[in-house]
Amino acid sequence: MANLKEVRNRIVSVNSTSQITSAMKMVSAAKLKRATDAITGMRPYANKLKDILDNVSANLGDATTVYSKVPAEITNVLIVAISSNRGLAGAFNSNVIKKTNQLIKNDFAGKKVSVLCIGKKVNDAFRRTDNIYKGEDIPTDLNSLFDNLAFDRVREIGEAIMKTFKEGKFEKIVLVYNQFKNAAVQYTQVEDFLPLVATKTEGPLKKEKARSIDYIFSPSLEYIIGDLIPRTLKIQLFKALLDSVASEHGARMTAMHKATDNAKDMLKELRLTYNKARQASITKEILEIVAGAEALNG
Repeated sequence: MANLKEVRNRIVSVNSTSQITSAMKMVSAAKLKRATDAITGMRPYANKLKDILDNVSANLGDATTVYSKVPAEITNVLIVAISSNRGLAGAFNSNVIKKTNQLIKNDFAGKKVSVLCIGKKVNDAFRRTDNIYKGEDIPTDLNSLFDNLAFDRVREIGEAIMKTFKEGKFEKIVLVYNQFKNAAVQYTQVEDFLPLVATKTEGPLKKEKARSIDYIFSPSLEYIIGDLIPRTLKIQLFKALLDSVASEHGARMTAMHKATDNAKDMLKELRLTYNKARQASITKEILEIVAGAEALNG
């Protein structure tokens, strides 16, 4: 049985850990409220805009754009992987890294795959690999995006990504991120970004193929497509980042809640162990006193 000092030190250590995890849980809960308000406000607009774009794309006919041309052969793929800058969020970051590796090894096997990392954790996972994006067309130091996440900053990144596709440097671009459902549930999504095709999203929240609707265009189909496509793509990227931020805080709040509960259970066991060790020490001292007294009387 461990001595009293060792058990006492462990109790102090676990109690300190419990206080830290409890504080982190409350901080994440406060941030989660703001992040949830942001994504729930953005999602209906982004989804409706995406549905309109899918339907318009289905009616393009000969009026194809550079963003909707599907190449005969895909040789260069860009994966935009979105994680967080901090850990202690359960499987939040590892799910994105695992899904990205799965795409590289299985879905895009035999192709040249580049990974554009948004978030320190996914960047740490791929920075020493050959798949890390090393081009100069897109900024690669994107970890600071989460310090002040705003559409104006994301728009510049979206425009740079779209430019690489227009110039033919990549034939396919996909997004990998965690989609927020609630504080306890987040889905790892693989979403086609470019070229524009009927919506295809993996995971429980996947969408069906868009239906073709006969729109009346004013002023013209070409003008609307020229304005709608870049706007929708940038909003889709911004929505993915908002989803990721909300998922991060939800995952961290859940992880810290479980960690706090585990610390409390461990404290109960340690206090029980401490009491047993203390009682054993007292019993031992009493036995020594009695034995000494009997020896003197004898």
